[in-house]
Formats: sequence, C-alpha cells, structure tokens
Amino acid sequence: MDVSNVRWRKSSFSGGNGGNCVEVAGRDGVILVRDTKAHGHGPVHRYTPAGWRAFVAGVRAGEFALDKSGRRP
Repeated sequence: MDVSNVRWRKSSFSGGNGGNCVEVAGRDGVILVRDTKAHGHGPVHRYTPAGWRAFVAGVRAGEFALDKSGRRP
C-alpha cells in the first residue's frame, strides 16, 4: 500500500517538541500507525478497524502499562 499521500494525524499525547510523535491515518478501510522518530521513514503498522478497536480498548484498560523502569509489571 502506498502511504506517500496519506494525511497523517499526530496523537494528542505526543510531545510538542517534534520528537516522540505517533501519527495515525486511515486509508482503504485500514488504520495506519507510524512513529515519527524515524522522520516518517520507519515502518507503518496496519490494523483492521476491529483490531484497532481492540488495541485501543487494551490501552484504556491498562493492558500495556509499564512500571517505573519501563518494563511490563
């Protein structure tokens, strides 16, 4: 899938300093996610709408929470 003309949206949780940003977009019924630390050239993760909803629900439920050392408890 060509993502060169995709309109990306920066996460509201990303810092305003241009560093650690996560961006999302949608195209052809697929949710696209990328980490812009790679200046837009890193991998693009692709999710079905159902897979994306499950991921967001897991985040909200704390399934991916890290301890103070940055590790999963």
